[in-house]
Amino acid sequence: MAGDTKERILETALALFAQSGYLGTSMRDIAKELGITKGALYKHYASKQEILDSIVERMNKMDYERAEAYEMPETEPDGFAKAYLHTPIAKIRTYSMAQFAHWTKEPFSSNFRKMLTLEQYRDPKLAQLYHDYLATGPTEYMAAIFRALIAAGEIVAEDPDALAMMYVAPVITLIGICDRQPEREPECLDKLQSHVRLFFRMVHGGGSPRSV
Repeated sequence: MAGDTKERILETALALFAQSGYLGTSMRDIAKELGITKGALYKHYASKQEILDSIVERMNKMDYERAEAYEMPETEPDGFAKAYLHTPIAKIRTYSMAQFAHWTKEPFSSNFRKMLTLEQYRDPKLAQLYHDYLATGPTEYMAAIFRALIAAGEIVAEDPDALAMMYVAPVITLIGICDRQPEREPECLDKLQSHVRLFFRMVHGGGSPRSV
């Protein structure tokens, strides 16, 4: 089954990228790990770059499917912000927990994050992916949402960019703790729930007509 083989190649290659880095892994290494010849590998993917492109495509697909599964709007930031006004905060909290599990427990996503963390200082293209997925991307996205919510009077704040950093930074910190100390995952999940609950209470000025 060609589809199954291509998927196995992606998963194996990404696991190697997470361990040795994208630049430190060759097509020969991938073929060896799979137990196939390099020629057989090239029948499915013409280059390591094509493998990486397919990994990114798979990540984008997973993002879309996850948003759909949790009934979260999947639009550009401005459109998302408008839709967010009609999304219960309890749903947003549940989605935040799912996002955390996505980056820490789902093998494909977790390996993608580890690969980008390794390579962010060595390759400009991978550094850009790191920023898009794990740094400036999430912060800018949340800032756009908060900007619309502030304008609508839904939340109390003056600086949406600072607000976005306040929301995202603890999540990134907790993900890092789980990486280094996986036995602390239950504690990190509790802290994440507390963070989201406290954050929305704070930005609603101490209370909200919607459940937090």
